[in-house]
Order: sequence, then structure tokens, then C-alpha cells
Amino acid sequence: MTHDDLEDLRYAQSLLENPGLAIRISNAIGAPLEKGLAMLPHGAQEIINKATQKALETALDFAVSTLDEQPQQATNWLHKTIAGVTGAAGGAFGLPALAIELPISTSIILRSIADIARSEGENIKLPETRLACLEVFALGSSSSNQDDAAESAYFAVRAALAKTLSNATQYLASSGVAQKTAPPLVQLIAQITARFGIPVTQKAIAQAVPVAGAAGGALVNTLFIDHFQNMSRGHFIVRRLERTYGSDLVKSVYMKLI
Repeated sequence: MTHDDLEDLRYAQSLLENPGLAIRISNAIGAPLEKGLAMLPHGAQEIINKATQKALETALDFAVSTLDEQPQQATNWLHKTIAGVTGAAGGAFGLPALAIELPISTSIILRSIADIARSEGENIKLPETRLACLEVFALGSSSSNQDDAAESAYFAVRAALAKTLSNATQYLASSGVAQKTAPPLVQLIAQITARFGIPVTQKAIAQAVPVAGAAGGALVNTLFIDHFQNMSRGHFIVRRLERTYGSDLVKSVYMKLI
């Protein structure tokens, strides 16, 4: 592996293994997220879960439909700006607005993820790449204590999703149409929802804090998209290097960097 590629992998590893979204949000609102948890109304988790699933279901096709296939520099700032505007609306109206705001924010974030994927040499029209973009929403969070004992949180998530992703990729490749009720996609969405729901809950808690409001909502959403842009950059750097050196070598070097 060349020196430049090794440095790229080192950078990717630093992003993927140290996300820190909860800490960044807590610092932004000036209070621990645990305090905001008590401010969520009864039934809030059900609202969050439904909004999360709908967001993932509606975002996939939209995300790559307005991007061409030519590699170019990702426009992270543009997506952050748009996400900030939608976050301001969510912050102003609180949890009830989540069901409307989250699918919009998620579509913007997923489009940014696809933009980053393209900048790392991915063909975003391929089913495998589309699903790799969706996979990013499962990164940077932990859905069980088992992850703490894993050799790498990043590779643990990829391993957990590998079979489901393979089935979903085969389905898309053969059908050419993303029918959201197809079992392979339903299973994939369910797995990703379980993990994506964690940062969504953190976001909802932050926006429930009275000091947040519209301005705070914009800031929280900016941190939210920045988190997934970082996960995306790390993910697609690893995938780029895997295309050059093979997955086994890249994982071996990655593990030595931890």
C-alpha cells in the first residue's frame, strides 16, 4: 500500500471509529442529552421509529436521481446549508415536525452521501453503490453492547449487514426497480433503521430542549449531516482502497491502525 493510500486509510479509520455525535450535540445545546430525554413526550420513541423507517424508505430513489456519474468534488457545504434550513423548521415545531422534517433531511443527507461516493470513484447508478450509500446510515452508532467487544465497530456493522445487502443487491440487479415492499429491501431497511434510529433519537432529544428552538434545530441538523458526511467519507475511502488492494489486505492494515 502506498504512503498516500495508507494515510487515506488512517484518516478513514479516525472518522469511522470516533464519530462522537452525541458529544457534539450536547456541546452545541449546552446540556447533556440525558437531560433532554426526560422532555420527550410519551410515545415519542414510536414517532421516532416510524419517522426513521419512512425516511429511509423514501430517500433511496431520490438521493441519486439528480446526480450524474462523473467523479467530481463533493459539495458538502451545499448539503449542510440545506439541511440546516430544514433543521430550523424542525427545531421551531419540535417533535411533531419530525415526521415531516426527517424524510426531507434524510434525502438531503443521502444525496450528500452519494455525492461523496461519486467523488471517491463509485458508480452511483449501480445497485451495489446505491445500497452502500444507504449502509452509511447504519455506521457511527451502536445498537447493542456486542459492538463494544467487536474488533472494529465499522467492520462489525458491515459484517452484520453483509448478507442482507447481498440479497438486496441481487434483487435490485434482477428487477431494476426498488419495490419497497420486496422482502430483501424490507429486511435491509429494518436492520438499518435499528441503527439509524439511535442518532435520530439524539437529534430529537436535542431539538426538544427549550434552548434549541429554530436556531438550535439548524445547528443540530448541521451536526447531524456532518456526522454522516464523515461516516460516508470514511466508508467510501475504504471501499476505494478495497477495489485496489482487496478487502482482506485493507481490513488487515485498518486493524493495525486501531
